[in-house]
Amino acid sequence: MAMGSPAITVDMRDIPGIHHVTAIGSDPGENLAFYTETLGLRLVKRSVNQDDASVYHLFYGDHSGSPGTSMTFFPYPGARDGQVGTGQVSTTQFLIPGDAVEYWVDRLDDADVDVDEPRERFGETVLPFEDPDGLPLELVAVEDAPAGDPPDSPVPEEYAIRGFYGVTLALSDIDATARVLETMGYEQTDSEGNRVRYESDGDLGYVVELLADPDQPQSRPGAGTIHHVAFRVTSDDQADWREELQSLGLRPTQIIDRKWFDSVYTRTPGGVLFEYATEGPGYTVDEDLETLGEQLVLPEWLEDRREEIEQELPPLSVETNN
Repeated sequence: MAMGSPAITVDMRDIPGIHHVTAIGSDPGENLAFYTETLGLRLVKRSVNQDDASVYHLFYGDHSGSPGTSMTFFPYPGARDGQVGTGQVSTTQFLIPGDAVEYWVDRLDDADVDVDEPRERFGETVLPFEDPDGLPLELVAVEDAPAGDPPDSPVPEEYAIRGFYGVTLALSDIDATARVLETMGYEQTDSEGNRVRYESDGDLGYVVELLADPDQPQSRPGAGTIHHVAFRVTSDDQADWREELQSLGLRPTQIIDRKWFDSVYTRTPGGVLFEYATEGPGYTVDEDLETLGEQLVLPEWLEDRREEIEQELPPLSVETNN
């Protein structure tokens, strides 16, 4: 996709980091058990894909599902496997405390998770592994990790995932995507081989790494792949960001009401789907904090289809929700 004229200059705050990451899964019960029991996240919202209400949309995060902590899934029962490759978020990275690596190595091994040996990257320890659908994930140990608001879970608070560290984008060419990130306020801070690191000034989800590998296969949607990555914007700035994306030659959607945030989507030059999601109103707009995720919640425009929707959805136990 060709880039447009130079970006316009508007009075907007730089984007501090990731809002959420949305992936495609298969078995919803297996997905729920892995992300709550094994990784210790909280199921903070149980809803449906607003574009396909026959499928759950499951949201995991810290105690309140704060922006920067929320991993979400469309679990399609029996979904075919996808292909991780170029034009896609290839790896999602979670932030853990610097002294938590040994704990997580043992925990993932005990849970029979497909986990690799820890490795060093950009001066930090990285622990790669996969979820039950083969989705590539990493835990990145950070010495000054924020305290965060970990949920009550099987993972002790001192070792708990704090939220996102960042994402890796697999691209055949990085230049045009780098320009989008720079417009968003990200700055290049380092590089190793064909991996280039960009950082924002936030404390969660502040890293985007561009991996230039034209020999990788083209990505194919399916179970075990990322659907999109969303970045945090304010309600006041969202319309201006949409204009900024247009000035880069991109084709953003109109602002879409997703109930818990408003969203703008655009396909970036490298093929990755970016979302720009508002930080509010948040997941407590329609549920009490202490009972998040316990009931199927629908936006009001789907409420008149509740009976039909509930009949189509498979049973989903909440016993593993902590």
